[in-house]
Amino acid sequence: MAKTPFAVRSKVWIVDEAGNVVLGLGRLRILQAVRRHGSIHAAAAELKMSYRAVWGRIKTTEQRLGRPLLVRRIGGATGGGSRLTPFAEALVESFEQLQWEVNREADRICLPHLVRLFSQD
Repeated sequence: MAKTPFAVRSKVWIVDEAGNVVLGLGRLRILQAVRRHGSIHAAAAELKMSYRAVWGRIKTTEQRLGRPLLVRRIGGATGGGSRLTPFAEALVESFEQLQWEVNREADRICLPHLVRLFSQD
């Protein structure tokens, strides 16, 4: 089969019954950054977002899921920090897998059409 210089990508997000975003790529990136840095502040800095915006999205997602996503350590002499709960870790892994599978299937379904299109003279 001929190749094409393109790939097909889709955005996936999870909504609640009211259509409110529960988890999408933006919130996934927030959780991944908190996991990497162990800090909401550091995650916000990496993502070029305010602490308030990052914390607001985390709290909203927690409320919509009815489950905590972070275990927070209050600062002090030893410093504070945050880590993902086991539920949040599983949520991140599942959503990453879901996104990968959607992209794989989008390529499987759509790439033959693109190859035909680009092989036409």
